[in-house]
Amino acid sequence: MAEPLKTFVNGVEVEVPNSIPDIRVALPEDRREEFDRAINAAGVHDIHAVMRHWMLEAVPDPEADILLARLATDEAERRGVA
Repeated sequence: MAEPLKTFVNGVEVEVPNSIPDIRVALPEDRREEFDRAINAAGVHDIHAVMRHWMLEAVPDPEADILLARLATDEAERRGVA
């Protein structure tokens, strides 16, 4: 099992997925097929770069999550659902 990695996003420490299955799960569903193609096409000399690219794409962004939650709440209130 891959040891977890951590980085900072906008001053908040977040875990970075560090294995092919963990990266795949962390990606939005609509990006997983492209990830699978990229990983499966990567050769021995390219696999690290391909994984790094997708690891960074899969890193959670706490500020974006907060913004999306606020937008969803605003939309629900606008529609009278909240």
